[in-house]
Amino acid sequence: MKVALLTHSLRPRGGVIHTLELAQALVRRGHAVTVVAAAEPGETLFRPVAFPVETIALPELRGELVAQVTQRIDALVAALPLLLARGGFDLLHAQDSLSGNALALLGEAGHVLPPWLRTVHHLDDFSQPLLNRWQERAWRAADGVACVSDSWCRHFREQLGQPAERMFNGVDLARYRPEPAADDARAVEALGLPAQTGPVLLLVGGVEQRKNSVRLLQAFAQLRGTDPAWAGARLVVAGGASMLDHGAERRAWLATLAATGLAEGPRQSVLRTGPLPDALLPALMRRADLLAMPSLVEGFGLAALEALACGTPVLVSRRAPFTETLHDTPAVAWCDPEDVASIATGLQQALALPRLMEPPPVCVAHSWARSAALHEDWYQRVREPFPA
Repeated sequence: MKVALLTHSLRPRGGVIHTLELAQALVRRGHAVTVVAAAEPGETLFRPVAFPVETIALPELRGELVAQVTQRIDALVAALPLLLARGGFDLLHAQDSLSGNALALLGEAGHVLPPWLRTVHHLDDFSQPLLNRWQERAWRAADGVACVSDSWCRHFREQLGQPAERMFNGVDLARYRPEPAADDARAVEALGLPAQTGPVLLLVGGVEQRKNSVRLLQAFAQLRGTDPAWAGARLVVAGGASMLDHGAERRAWLATLAATGLAEGPRQSVLRTGPLPDALLPALMRRADLLAMPSLVEGFGLAALEALACGTPVLVSRRAPFTETLHDTPAVAWCDPEDVASIATGLQQALALPRLMEPPPVCVAHSWARSAALHEDWYQRVREPFPA
């Protein structure tokens, strides 16, 4: 099949990584895959890939979030018809709401499109009603919907009346493994994390409300002040490339730093790295003593599985999707994500867990090869009613 996978960015966000890994796995199965990605001025893809990537140039975005979303969708609507006609694709697979909206609008305008599908990693609850309507249009207009966890499939089926296929994320065990790479130590030291320091707590994804960043910071501060094992601990926040407005959570984060007396910086107790080079995240996961994902909302929770594949214990929320995939997995501690004391206790428990010497079965079972095989079957079933 000739397949186009559409994603919203060239930045290392979870949905973009999902797109690239799925593309590579589909190529290995013999399909011709092109990734179509929106690009802000000056942006380039964060990792080299072995398949075509078509970029759609976005304008210099201006205004508030709704205005910027409008500009992004308009740019996609303007560029996609020629790109899709040139590509001659058998199937389109949108990985985000922006490309889903663009395809929905093109269909409404009478453009003849190949069958197109939509993967929903999770749904957001926006304060602007228009964004919620656009979020719904981006999956309701598709010829099929997939989610990356059973809980989100169930939500679509029971709450939204929409059947959804289960198409999970995968773990790349060639990159995420317990054995260190030759340049791990040098790369992590360059971040300001020398080998001989106290415990390193890692949060992946930046400061965001759904990541529960502020409560994690509060729990971390509490442990540093009361538990001798945490006296020299450091909290590293990796990533954070997002187009959404996380200003309120970041203001609460800064207020918590001020209230607890913690400081941010390369030699301070809290380090925010921003987006990292692609090769550095596995090294950082191997360096960390534990990874924390006390998330309020997740689609799949891939970073937890990647950390476990590196041998690193994790703390996760006692709620779906973690309870689906990690319920009988070693090196996992649990917490109530809305209770700071529970998060603190979970961090202590996770720090006491032994590192894994090999990836646990859950990481082996969730391979990109298996995910690509499921996608291939889904694609073929969707294409059957459409004329060749």
